[in-house]
Amino acid sequence: MARPLRVEFAGAWFHVTARGNERRVIFRTDADRQKFVEVLAELPVRFGFRIHGYVLMPNHYHLIVETGGHGLSRAMQWLNVSYSVWFNRRHRRVGHLFQGRFGAVLVEAERWGCELSRYVHLNPVRIAPLGLGKGARAERRMGLSPAANVDEVAERLRVLREFRWSSYRAYIGLERPPPWLSVEVLRAIVGGPRLRAKQNYREWVEAAVRDGIAESPWEQVEGQLLLGGATLREKAHRLLKGNGREQSGVKELERREFGDVIKVVERIKGEDWAGFRDRHGDWGRDLALWLGRKHCGLRLRELGELAGGMDYAAVSAAVARWRQRMTKDHAMKKHTAQAGRLMKLGDVPRMGTVL
Repeated sequence: MARPLRVEFAGAWFHVTARGNERRVIFRTDADRQKFVEVLAELPVRFGFRIHGYVLMPNHYHLIVETGGHGLSRAMQWLNVSYSVWFNRRHRRVGHLFQGRFGAVLVEAERWGCELSRYVHLNPVRIAPLGLGKGARAERRMGLSPAANVDEVAERLRVLREFRWSSYRAYIGLERPPPWLSVEVLRAIVGGPRLRAKQNYREWVEAAVRDGIAESPWEQVEGQLLLGGATLREKAHRLLKGNGREQSGVKELERREFGDVIKVVERIKGEDWAGFRDRHGDWGRDLALWLGRKHCGLRLRELGELAGGMDYAAVSAAVARWRQRMTKDHAMKKHTAQAGRLMKLGDVPRMGTVL
């Protein structure tokens, strides 16, 4: 199996994750969490990192880090090994604590840094007991569940603000940021007068709790590697060292146009786009919108415009509907696989062409 691609340069931002082996807990007590934070605090001094955000969940963690240009793998190995050794001794256990290598996605800070930080900070409330588990969020996007009532929203906000093991409380001024945590950059990107930066950031994040958890930024990740626009993508492509046949992320960075998506779906359906574009609930249109998200990196509103003026919410529901279809319906799963193969071709064959 090929190793994950890593692209590093001075000032590169990454979203880093690591999960417990077999999805088991990596933090059993607050003492465990406190120790991890202490080890995390050493990264800026040891490796020249800036830490822009974090959250510790029972069986995984999320970090937002900015590197000095080198050493992401070395730094994360040091972090995970240092904590694992301490954890195993404390709890008298042996074996791997973390599941494989850490995950890292290169992020364009100006465009996606705030979306990423909101996603990270909302982890404590994105859980089933608060009505925001994965299934509930999917139903909400498709309009199958009612909006949260006042009491439910209040409880989610309470949990979010009181959760001690993330950088959110420091971001909104409920506690003083430690010296190793950088909060000013993302506060500034959210915008507004400096004196209101904490309040503006808080209002922006908590609006997602009141209005419904926002879409995940990970649907925009390309090649399991990058979250950003054309400039960052081109820079990453230049810096990558890898064989496209062995490391598929190289090829996936070459973003496709929505016109390519339409050709693919027309071939699979055997029907012109104009014939099914405006057909409500048509699986071909749903597939096209899903492919537009995955292979073109288009936002929901952009997709809606390209699909003939669809509403943002309707596009979101269509994408979510296709995700369910391709996991439950064998034929839809087959269409998804075929579409993936066709999207990798330089020129998509026309309808009726035998491959």
